[in-house]
Amino acid sequence: MTGGLVSPWILGTFLPSSSEFSTSSPSPATCVCRSHFRAPKDLKFVLHEALDFAGFNTTYAREAREGFCSQIQKLSGIERETSIIINRGVDLGKTALYIAAEDDSLISHSSVPLPVDAFIDRLDDLSLDYCSRYSSSFRSSPDNFLECLERYMYVDKGFRRSNSRNRLEQRAVYLHSVLTHRVGSMCMLSLIYSEILKMLRMWGLVTFDVEISSPNDSYGSPRGYLKQRSTESDHQHIMTTESLLLKILRDLKHAFWPFQVDQSKSPFLRAAEAANCSDRSTYIDKSGLEVASAKAARHRLERGVWTSVRFGDIRRALSACERLIILEADCMELRDYGALLYHCGFYKESLQYLNLYKDSQMKQLPDSLTKKLEEEALEKLIIRLNLILMEDKMATRPSSIASSLYNNTDPW
Repeated sequence: MTGGLVSPWILGTFLPSSSEFSTSSPSPATCVCRSHFRAPKDLKFVLHEALDFAGFNTTYAREAREGFCSQIQKLSGIERETSIIINRGVDLGKTALYIAAEDDSLISHSSVPLPVDAFIDRLDDLSLDYCSRYSSSFRSSPDNFLECLERYMYVDKGFRRSNSRNRLEQRAVYLHSVLTHRVGSMCMLSLIYSEILKMLRMWGLVTFDVEISSPNDSYGSPRGYLKQRSTESDHQHIMTTESLLLKILRDLKHAFWPFQVDQSKSPFLRAAEAANCSDRSTYIDKSGLEVASAKAARHRLERGVWTSVRFGDIRRALSACERLIILEADCMELRDYGALLYHCGFYKESLQYLNLYKDSQMKQLPDSLTKKLEEEALEKLIIRLNLILMEDKMATRPSSIASSLYNNTDPW
């Protein structure tokens, strides 16, 4: 870690530095670069080590991360593109619960870990309960079976999709919370639906091919359909093992990203704007409300105030980024993680990840204003980091940063 210091952002406090923050401005929709990459074996993450250095016990967080990694190691190239209905290599339910267990340990300060096995049992109980309620559906037509399964999930058990219009509710992005409160994101409901179907197939009770339709709107719920009746256009909507994990982790990253104003921009651009590394010429088009909201967010983040989910959580954003890099699905996660590390004061590590992103780019994004803005912001951030590191060699870091590490503000 740079200079042996822990960022006060990770601990929940932050020293004000007005030169490093600015408000956001509107931009066109972002483009997504999908390119698999191979992360170096010696790649090191910051979060757990930084918290250890500050005196936090990360034992349970590390155990949960190891559980997550053990599942991802089973993810072969073929398995990545396998439908979640027939996936057998990776235990998706357990993987999602390891994600929840790590984040729970980061924020709860609990003396016991999240009971992953207990929630696995609760997930399995859904399949058993369906069998006891709808045993006759196995002898009926496939269409009737799917109707019964959806009635069981959305009526009998009361699972429903989160109706938050602007951003996901916290409880909707963690599997243990969805199993408890019955309110979940699209990917969480898809996971539960698929796990029930998978168990019924393993027990030989379902013998026909089923896929899950996950609507792209903001209100629909996952529904099953017969694969033999699917059309070519249906194939692009099949949720694979990789796409589900990617969606779960990105939901978490977006939910806890510290810079929440102007969601039309990519997380990286919002972080770059906060560091004064992107073009803010369109700032004059922002409404007074947006400007006020941006200033309020900046004020709260500078002081480590985490009482509102609207202003993110740097620790859970970092953990989501680190797991996305472990997944090795998109090289852009290296860039986003590097941007967060910059704001945490880990300049050497930030530069390492940003340069690694540049070296890992395998596909070019289509020409767009967003691409141009992101490339310019990236270059400015790299230049700034090189200058900071050059200055660090000539002078020591201010001692006030180290003293702030023990002025911890709880994130809730």
